[in-house]
Amino acid sequence: MNSKAYQVCATCIHFQAVRIDKKMTYLCSRLKYETKPSYAFQCWEPKEHVKRLMEKRGSINE
Repeated sequence: MNSKAYQVCATCIHFQAVRIDKKMTYLCSRLKYETKPSYAFQCWEPKEHVKRLMEKRGSINE
């Protein structure tokens, strides 16, 4: 498994899930617009727990 398998908005440090009027809204704090957890962008920066999981599974190409 390579890092592309993890490279979606939901695993990025910029991803925010916010409940507005009883509805979940997903935002990218870096790009400043609404996104979805399954979207992927070139600016992806993994959260710490995702980095650890990738290291454990040998998925980080350094």
